[in-house]
Amino acid sequence: MLIKKAIAFLFLCLFSLPIAAESSLVEGVRIWSAPDHSRLVFDVDGPIKYNTFRLDKPDRLVIDFKNAKLRGKLAKPGNDDLFIKNLRFAKRNKSDFRVVLDLKNKSKPKTFVLEPNKQYKYRLVIDLEGTGTPAVAEKSSKTASPKKQSVKSEQHSVTQQQKVTAAKKTTPKKIAKSVNDRSPLRDIVVAIDAGHGGDDPGATGPTGLREKVVVMQIARKLYALFEQEKGYKPVLTRKGDYYIGLRNRMKIARKYKADLFVSIHADAFKDSRVRGSSVYVLSSRGASSEAARWLADKENAADLVGGVKLEDKDDMLASVLLDLSQTATRQASMVVADSVFNQLKRNGRTHGKRVQKAGFMVLKSPDVPSLLVETAFISNPSEERNLKSKTYQKKMAKAIMSGIKDYFEQSPPPGSWLASVAPKKHTIVSGETLSEIAQQYRVSLATLRRTNGIKGNHLRVGQVLTIPRS
Repeated sequence: MLIKKAIAFLFLCLFSLPIAAESSLVEGVRIWSAPDHSRLVFDVDGPIKYNTFRLDKPDRLVIDFKNAKLRGKLAKPGNDDLFIKNLRFAKRNKSDFRVVLDLKNKSKPKTFVLEPNKQYKYRLVIDLEGTGTPAVAEKSSKTASPKKQSVKSEQHSVTQQQKVTAAKKTTPKKIAKSVNDRSPLRDIVVAIDAGHGGDDPGATGPTGLREKVVVMQIARKLYALFEQEKGYKPVLTRKGDYYIGLRNRMKIARKYKADLFVSIHADAFKDSRVRGSSVYVLSSRGASSEAARWLADKENAADLVGGVKLEDKDDMLASVLLDLSQTATRQASMVVADSVFNQLKRNGRTHGKRVQKAGFMVLKSPDVPSLLVETAFISNPSEERNLKSKTYQKKMAKAIMSGIKDYFEQSPPPGSWLASVAPKKHTIVSGETLSEIAQQYRVSLATLRRTNGIKGNHLRVGQVLTIPRS
């Protein structure tokens, strides 16, 4: 009995002794450079204690890690990184270490910890976002594609250039000619969004193909196809391997006054046999939640919804205007999504028999028709092989483009070049004859018949004729 008591007392003493806390392990550091922000990701093996603060002259951001060790070397920022010039590392107090970021431009840091998922363990994320300094603005304009300037800024730059030219070199006669030569017709802007990116790889195929990689390749092919089409102006929401927040993708589309937003993805499912492409539009529940958000924030919103500011409207009027804008946008989204889905069906297998609806964040723009295309199931071995193929990627891009073009050829935006060349429509009323209509539009009777597939002269009231260009 005494021996048992002695053993119990010994165990109690051992467990009452202070236990040294295990050190956290920082397993690696990754850097993602975007045109308007930089992201650092520290991969750690568990929850970690840290502290950040700023130093100036020169501008630096300091991250102190408590009771932690760094394994391996720090990643180096690229020469084109907008904010980070260099990373430095130093041990402190035997158990801590410090990382110092030498900064190029003024930035606003945001830090947060992400919990483990299927791809990663714990992560400490630091986002550096620009604060609008001249250096940042100049760097952003240099790295951006000329095609990604807003319509307003393009018009402003053209106007300024004409003023300078007129003042220095151009005669009054030449000024008049240059003004007359300027066409008021605009291009149709298609915003192409490659899903995921940077620290968010999306789904992963059986052999390791990452969704963020393949959807970027398809997006670039779709961009190239639209670049070759007269009357269209494509823009990419991201042009490299970096992450953009879902709401910011919507903002980019609205910034460039997009007529359509199309997000490219590659689906995944736990059953690897599932396959086929699919198309999504915003659900009514998703639209309702977004409407509530806009109405709640309308006093802080400076941008337009459907061409109308909400901030100076009373709640009832703002609600009505937003509902009108959302309804028109959702209807247009559904029509163009049907057109794209029909093209995908002609090119291969689809998952489901119709366009599907969901509350995806990137589809919630209240005044830009939006759709999301799942090009294939990357989790299916056969479809993963297809997604690796440049031929298949181009095939998907062509199908998406064809669907979008079919929609805009039927409903070209007013003021666009396509609207100016689109065939006119004529609805038959009582008493009209085919020959009279041909004379009215100055086209031959034979051409009018051939265009509309009419063999004789019989017409019915309400019939819609396509008037060919004369």
